[in-house]
Amino acid sequence: MAAQWFALLTSAAWGIGGYFEKQGLALGGISPQLGITVRTGVALVILAALSAPQWRSLATAGPKAILYVAIGGGVIAGAAGMLCFYTAIKQGSLSLVMPIAFTSPLFSVMLGMLLGGEPFSIRAVLGMALTVGGIALLSTA
Repeated sequence: MAAQWFALLTSAAWGIGGYFEKQGLALGGISPQLGITVRTGVALVILAALSAPQWRSLATAGPKAILYVAIGGGVIAGAAGMLCFYTAIKQGSLSLVMPIAFTSPLFSVMLGMLLGGEPFSIRAVLGMALTVGGIALLSTA
């Protein structure tokens, strides 16, 4: 059950954060690229301090593991995803952008089933269909 609570806290942090990010971009006339840089710089300082005790584990993680995290988190989600997200929230309303932007679980579930060996289930397909339906409902308002 702890995983679900952390997932809910993640959702709350990202939803609340998105609101403040949009306000900051608008108030300061800040470009999406600069906004991401500020966000990433602050996060880097905090996360570097919190992760300091684990830095030695990088030596045993292996290059493939580090490469996967670097490409998936740094390049795809971190740089490309955040650039698209900041551009979207700067240009559009949160009520339209956020539901679409947070369809990311659909992609994760599909990749997990197609490439990651996670079991295919009717529940997963139904959950994805309901998610898409809810997003369509929110986005057409």
